[in-house]
Amino acid sequence: MENILNYYSSFDEWGRLDREPIEFLVNVHYIKQYLPNHGQILDNGAGPGKYSIELAKLGHQVTLTDITPRLIELAKEKIAEEKLNVECRVADARDLSTLDHHKFDVSLMMGPMYHLQTEEDRDKAVTELFRVTKVDGYVFVAFMSRIRHLTTSILFPDMWKPNHTTEGISEFLETGVFNHSDEGRFTGAYYFNTEDIKPYMEKHGFECMDLIASSSVAAGMKQEQWDYWRAQGEEEYQKILNFVIAAAEDPYILGASSHLLYIGRRRG
Repeated sequence: MENILNYYSSFDEWGRLDREPIEFLVNVHYIKQYLPNHGQILDNGAGPGKYSIELAKLGHQVTLTDITPRLIELAKEKIAEEKLNVECRVADARDLSTLDHHKFDVSLMMGPMYHLQTEEDRDKAVTELFRVTKVDGYVFVAFMSRIRHLTTSILFPDMWKPNHTTEGISEFLETGVFNHSDEGRFTGAYYFNTEDIKPYMEKHGFECMDLIASSSVAAGMKQEQWDYWRAQGEEEYQKILNFVIAAAEDPYILGASSHLLYIGRRRG
């Protein structure tokens, strides 16, 4: 976990979601469809708290956890700026023992699954998510796509070493594990095959409600392309966003999205 702590102690995760707003907008849209009118929500592995703040604004009681103390402090600052009440705790997604069984109506886990590189660690995190979520409660879990990272590696080989060689790519496709060769670059990660996500979560007691392409059809859009649509006026720009959000449900684009949102329900 040390590499994750070091990386996120200096990386601007809040800024990433600002720079790549579609992922956040798409995810929030689909999360809202499953929320109760009022409820207890866990944002597990929450980073700087962008989702927590959005959910707290809707009137939910939110508990935010993350393994990185610096991100917890940043989340507290952002929450205070919004004058919201969110409980913040330093916690490892693999061990949520400070949280009660069946406590949450809704649980989010928007980061841990692609930072946990061993199956044992991923199983621990999903088991804990199951434990703290109420029966029939909804969960939202972010995954990263193996086929999308293959695309990225082929397009930008020098930026994703050791996937700048066919040997490196072959090993990645076999294992799903990626560790950057260049010091200080993206922390080690695990990428799922898209077809494995639903059975994996089902094995751990969840019923799949949907699987969403968080980047939708806008994954490759550059700033100047967004600027074009903004220049058409607010009404036209909002229509474009609506097209992008609706397209995120199309199963044929799942492999093209860097992040995927699993929506599930905890079985009894």
